[in-house]
Amino acid sequence: MTTVLHERAEEYLRLRRALGFRLRREGDILPQFAGYLEQHGAAAVTAEHAITWAQLPRGVHPVTWTHRLSAVRGFATWLQTIDPATEIPPRGVFPGQGKRPAPFIFTGEQLAAVIAGCAVLRPAMRAAACTALFGLLAVTGIRIGEALAIRAGGIDLDAGLLSVAPAKSRCQRILPLHPTTVTALKGYDALRSRRFPAAATFFTSEMGTPLSRQLALASFRRACAAAGIPGRPRLHDARHSFAANTLLDWYRSGEDVAAQMPALSGYLGHTTPEGTYWYISAVPELMQLAAARAAGKGDGDE
Repeated sequence: MTTVLHERAEEYLRLRRALGFRLRREGDILPQFAGYLEQHGAAAVTAEHAITWAQLPRGVHPVTWTHRLSAVRGFATWLQTIDPATEIPPRGVFPGQGKRPAPFIFTGEQLAAVIAGCAVLRPAMRAAACTALFGLLAVTGIRIGEALAIRAGGIDLDAGLLSVAPAKSRCQRILPLHPTTVTALKGYDALRSRRFPAAATFFTSEMGTPLSRQLALASFRRACAAAGIPGRPRLHDARHSFAANTLLDWYRSGEDVAAQMPALSGYLGHTTPEGTYWYISAVPELMQLAAARAAGKGDGDE
């Protein structure tokens, strides 16, 4: 039976990936869970086994347990249609379920200061790569993983178009770049091409290897410190800032936000507008503007 559970887990992963999901975490977690069930002689997935297994890592934030249990829950939900003996683990077992960290929303001036702050980075090639990278994140709102995956020659700098490979979503998207962005990227591209003509990725380390997320984050925090940004902002906060500031501009200028939202969702690579609407609840000023807009419409209807 445990062999069957391994096979079911692989089948589940194949089916989900065929729909366009990458399932990197689940691809590691679910075979481990199947192995745990095998060790304990379990013939079916039970909530008790799932919860116990989810808590095996020690010294981690409870959200790690939540992620592990969430992966099992998705698998169990599918498996129950095949094996009625399967139990689906409940939600909300661990603290922090469903909570997302409050983003730091950069102003345009702060982002410009962070990009200028890259000048403190050493060596010079790292400073050049991070200046270009952080600038691209600021003006496009793409995910850091999407940016680091851009291949050398992967940006059409003549047409000013950025082709973003799918990350969380299943759809490739093409984003227009402002001429000033194109000029900055051309400068970095020429520098990297001279230094590392055989580089595989657009953004590289000072060794010519693909720039890693860890190095990018460490450099981002150094640049933030140089710019006087408080706390420990995340790279993903640049994406939050792009979305939040776009929405703020729309509300302040009286735009029909509901009509514009699908376009912003597509630009950000969200499969539905629901993911984009989270930014409203995450930013107090957006909440206030949205509430005021709703109240104003309500008064007009009466």
